[in-house]
Amino acid sequence: MSQRRASRVVVRVLLEVSVLVLAVIRTQASPAEAEWPGWRGRNRDGKSPDKGLLKEWPKEGPRLLWKVDTVGKGFSSVAVAGGRLYTTGDREGKLRIFAFDLDGKPIWDVEHERAWTGDPGGSRSTPVIDGGDLYIISAHGLAGAYDAKTGKRRWTQKLTDLGGEVPGWGYAASVLIHGNLAVVTPGRKNCIAALDKKSGKTAWTSKGFEGGAQYSSPIAIEFEKRPLIIDGTHGGIVCVSAKDGRVQWSNDFSTGNTANCPTPAYSEGYVFWSTGYGKGGICLKLSAAADGVKADVAWKTDELECHHGGYIIHEGFIYGNHDGGWSCLELKTGKRRWYGKGVGKGSLCYADGMLYLFGEDGGKAGLAVASPEAFQMKGEFRVDGEGPSWAHPTVIGGRLYLRYDKNLYCFDVKKR
Repeated sequence: MSQRRASRVVVRVLLEVSVLVLAVIRTQASPAEAEWPGWRGRNRDGKSPDKGLLKEWPKEGPRLLWKVDTVGKGFSSVAVAGGRLYTTGDREGKLRIFAFDLDGKPIWDVEHERAWTGDPGGSRSTPVIDGGDLYIISAHGLAGAYDAKTGKRRWTQKLTDLGGEVPGWGYAASVLIHGNLAVVTPGRKNCIAALDKKSGKTAWTSKGFEGGAQYSSPIAIEFEKRPLIIDGTHGGIVCVSAKDGRVQWSNDFSTGNTANCPTPAYSEGYVFWSTGYGKGGICLKLSAAADGVKADVAWKTDELECHHGGYIIHEGFIYGNHDGGWSCLELKTGKRRWYGKGVGKGSLCYADGMLYLFGEDGGKAGLAVASPEAFQMKGEFRVDGEGPSWAHPTVIGGRLYLRYDKNLYCFDVKKR
């Protein structure tokens, strides 16, 4: 081979290696670059953008990076943004907000309001980070904004002053940031309300639908170029215009239920909502109407009855907690593809083709394949805590975060 040709080959190989390295860098963002800014992630769909993660866990589980036991009692999940991690917990009679660096070292913590003393005790709402600010709601219904860097309070607003009433187990929803609005669900006549996210002043409240607040969080979608807000309430599921709060449609499914906990999910023009206590699930197909958007029932099911742990939609299939295990349904038909026990009843999130499961009983965490073909577990381990583990798992920046009781864990789930 001539020297010139050999040089060309070397250059070509180096270019190919460079492209490969750049591709790996793009798919494996560092923990400091990756963000999960609040409840169920950036799009409130429970899906992480992470790639390059383990497809099977070691027998003992993934490597523990750190653990802290100072966050107080609660069910709040975590928010990860700006190279920091945030959560809440009830400690010494107060609801506190905590900020940590990504090594688990405390940065600040501040008091938001009094703790919830009902049964079960503990924090509920997950912090939401947007534009350098943190937004939170207490179980008693005090919404507030804080400087995410320092913990300095910006504003507070009582949801009861907006006409709401504290539900039996306390407010549990997380604030939805939509453009310049901080959207909350006080319940009753002004069921959904939008506040100016910088001042906390009311921008609009919904009219024409009355439903008590429950434990679901609102989601924002766009359908036929219309921005919409959807939430589950004690009076059923409702959709309003994100511009002015005008009701677009509602459905009385699960009205008056013992508790409606899961957040609705949206994909490909379909809205899915499932609740527990014998109710099951409903799937609504959206379509344009002369005066807005309407929703017709596509199907109902008793094959996915979700008490609290939620569900994700991926490539036309719904994966979620059903009774004491997990189900996969076809989004457009409701046909069940499989059911498996796994770690038992619990919550989940999705990342890189896998389902991260967190059982409510005994802190059991599991890894399963997100495939409609079969339920396949690829690992299981336990974390310590007391009572039910209701905080949802979070996967971002190659890390798995689990909150159980007063303990917060961080595991490395990247491929090596």
